[in-house]
Amino acid sequence: MSETNTAAETAAPHRYTAAMAAGIEARWQDVWDAEGAYAAPNPVGDLAGDPELTARPRKFVMDMFPYPSGAGLHVGHPLGYIATDVYARHQRMTGHNVLHTLGFDAFGLPAEQYAVQTGTHPRVSTEANIVNMKAQLRRLGLGHDKRRSFATIDPDYYKWTQWIFVQIFNSWYDEEARTARPITELVAQFESGRRPVPGGRAWSELSAVERSDVLGEYRLAYASDAPVNWCPGLGTVLANEEVTADGRSERGNFPVFKAKLRQWNMRITAYADRLLQDLDALDWPDAIKLQQRNWIGRSEGARVDFPIDGEHITVFTTRQDTLFGATYMVLAPEHPLVEKFVPDTWPAGTHDVWTGGHATPAEAVDAYRRQAAAKSDVERQAEAKDKTGVFTGAYAVNPVSGERVPVFIADYVLMGYGTGAIMAVPAHDIRDFAFARAFELPMRCVVEPSDGRGADPASWDDAFVSHEAKIVNSANAEISLNGLGVAEAKAAVTEWLQNKGIGEGTVNFRLRDWLFSRQRYWGEPFPIVYDEDGVAHALPESMLPLELPEVDDYAPRTFDPDDRHTQPETPLSRNEDWVHVELDLGDGAGPRRYRRETNTMPNWAGSCWYELRYLDPHNDSQLVDPEIERYWMGPRDGAPHGGVDLYVGGAEHAVLHLLYARFWSKVLYDLGHVSSAEPFHKLFNQGMIQAYVYRNSRGFPVPAAEVEERDGKFSFEGEPVKRELGKMGKSLKNAVTPDEICAEYGADTLRLYEMAMGPLDVSRPWDTRAVVGQYRLLQRLWRNVVDEATGEVTVVDAEPDEDTLRALHKAIDGVGQDMEGLRFNTAIAKITELNNHLTKAGGPVPRSVAERLVLLIAPLAPHIAEELWHRLGHSGSVVHQDFPVADPAYVVDETVTCVVQIKGKIKARLEVSPSVSDEELEKRALGEPAVVAALGGAGIRKVIVRAPKLVNIVPA
Repeated sequence: MSETNTAAETAAPHRYTAAMAAGIEARWQDVWDAEGAYAAPNPVGDLAGDPELTARPRKFVMDMFPYPSGAGLHVGHPLGYIATDVYARHQRMTGHNVLHTLGFDAFGLPAEQYAVQTGTHPRVSTEANIVNMKAQLRRLGLGHDKRRSFATIDPDYYKWTQWIFVQIFNSWYDEEARTARPITELVAQFESGRRPVPGGRAWSELSAVERSDVLGEYRLAYASDAPVNWCPGLGTVLANEEVTADGRSERGNFPVFKAKLRQWNMRITAYADRLLQDLDALDWPDAIKLQQRNWIGRSEGARVDFPIDGEHITVFTTRQDTLFGATYMVLAPEHPLVEKFVPDTWPAGTHDVWTGGHATPAEAVDAYRRQAAAKSDVERQAEAKDKTGVFTGAYAVNPVSGERVPVFIADYVLMGYGTGAIMAVPAHDIRDFAFARAFELPMRCVVEPSDGRGADPASWDDAFVSHEAKIVNSANAEISLNGLGVAEAKAAVTEWLQNKGIGEGTVNFRLRDWLFSRQRYWGEPFPIVYDEDGVAHALPESMLPLELPEVDDYAPRTFDPDDRHTQPETPLSRNEDWVHVELDLGDGAGPRRYRRETNTMPNWAGSCWYELRYLDPHNDSQLVDPEIERYWMGPRDGAPHGGVDLYVGGAEHAVLHLLYARFWSKVLYDLGHVSSAEPFHKLFNQGMIQAYVYRNSRGFPVPAAEVEERDGKFSFEGEPVKRELGKMGKSLKNAVTPDEICAEYGADTLRLYEMAMGPLDVSRPWDTRAVVGQYRLLQRLWRNVVDEATGEVTVVDAEPDEDTLRALHKAIDGVGQDMEGLRFNTAIAKITELNNHLTKAGGPVPRSVAERLVLLIAPLAPHIAEELWHRLGHSGSVVHQDFPVADPAYVVDETVTCVVQIKGKIKARLEVSPSVSDEELEKRALGEPAVVAALGGAGIRKVIVRAPKLVNIVPA
């Protein structure tokens, strides 16, 4: 400590310093914990019989689930947590019953990878990380209801995650009623004959395995053999949303391949329309809504059957008006019908370019399939002009023209979209045009070009695509589309197809069912067992939770990342005593031998419903008490689907967590378990705290704290480095921990700085040097209440002057509005302005002003506010005080400045009443001596008055 600092502290022993802040903050955090200051009463038990509490409006405020990382927090992590805390505190002070808490999303790959490296059980490291993170968050003074906190790895939590899975497994989606219903109702329909059994047999004639297969086509959770995203480098399969745009794993950046494996899926596609429609009623950022709409990808069109060898290939098209122009077909290489129609030899007249140089169709198809399998979906969809493919040797029939059309396979068609087959109209589709040119296929113009290119596609440079042109060359003996517009032609041909029984109007979605299996250890076990016939059975609730067993090796069997032909091997499959069990499921079959499911659920499972557990965290008998759920999340004015009042988190989860949670909410709503069909009514995406990254000549980051700056240039250990703005993190050597800032300035200073850096939804760079500005604000606030030499309170019981009253009430009005709008940076600016006014005024501060200033800053800097509140003589906690209310008489300015212009130049300024009339203002302006002199006796052509701030005079 320097001699200067020592002398200053000796002269002012009661100055607000980092050491004093640390003592104040720790003391009040203990008091708040002991008194349960942030406990949110529930309408059952807590609120029963208390009319004062039940009359309060309620507010449910949430942060996105944090993952307890071993690296701990850097200052970028708490940005959203501080923001929700400030908002929740303000809501509490404005009379709301506020539910604000925080749990931990603790399953997932990081802990498992650490376990693989060290042999430490994932639970041990995860729980240690949670303890550390809780301590870091507590130091920030976050006002969480700690009674409601939990981690997804707690068995009494994931018991209900498993229970929800069972509800989804035992449900199907009734398209007619547009709702999920118990699977038992579907079985009853099959038994009674009300619904025909697929295949035409009676339900009673089916074996248990056959019944299971039928129900699997309807269940909302089902197992299937289907193409999946297989990542050998991670030893697991991934959902579409976990694969990056360049076809690699989001975690680890390993290559991802298509493989056919038996996996559990969630039939989220059944809810595609509702997931789209209900977005309109949500108070979410437009960008997030757009991402979900694009991901769901609704398109209207028609399904059309192309006859082939006594069967048919079904395509989905949004341009059924161009059906007469379809001159060939393309199937995805993995389409299940491909092998069925491949002949032994090439048909007569097969073009050499179609065969790929292979002797038989089977050889050509097999070789091309292997080639396509080596590409990711993204690579296959790339808009490359060089199209690849091969003729299958089969021909289908265009149902409107009767022409035989060759059937190709090509990698630009995916099984994941539509039916995995397209009708190719090369004259009017850019990709089909390129393919047709490469394979010398015919083109037919059926949409009249409007750009003067003529009607012969052979002379075109590219396809002609238009939704406004007229249809041509499209007629048979039964229907003519010629002369119709696109919309009219679509309707006409769709009706014709439906009448002929060879097609129908339909809607297609880009959204695929959610792949729900992971070949990992550290996740929720599936509550599923298989009998000797391989039929899946859900465990009864009495057997939940099904806890993770001990295993000797936590690693899934991982492979060469580039070897697509490997098969997953799960850690759970190695515990034979756990896998093979004898159980009585209570279904009347008695004790039987079963095999457990050895995959685990994805890390998204626990976060699909955690908002509900916050409501009723200790309920062992039901998911959530219905009355409690309705109280906190039920439908209300402005929120017709219910949901959390404010949900704050990053925009990166738009089509992952947010979409999955919406799906689970809708299923639980349909089945009558909750009253809210949406989990989160209002969503706010906070920005990111960025930091400067310094890189040496080899491009490697160097410790940012050790970089020296001189004349705008930067160096590390004498060597020049380059500076760039990027993320903050340990790997970039630019992380700043909240512990460091709290130690140097105090938690309240950190809270204020993060909220003052800029608008909450905008990313902003961290600058440790700028933190001191908010530290000084708190020091000035302290000095306005407490004598630094004696520690005595200096406020006086005197009436404030009018200037101070106006400054106070303008601040109260502005800060209150900013708090409601999450504009914390401007709220701090207004508080700073009021505090500076009191500092400049000199002399003791009136008690009534000091108290209200303390209440204004309490949501932002709760520790110093609590300390000052008690020093001002109050016994109750500042947490539950009423937020100040502005007096409108002092919010409006007593006078405003009116500018008087002549020919656009200012000639005078008048102090006038805000309510001055146009007539009075004009009279005053024309009589002002400076204006009279400026006019010099000239006549006046026009006077433009904009009371109370402007008079513009136009001379004659």
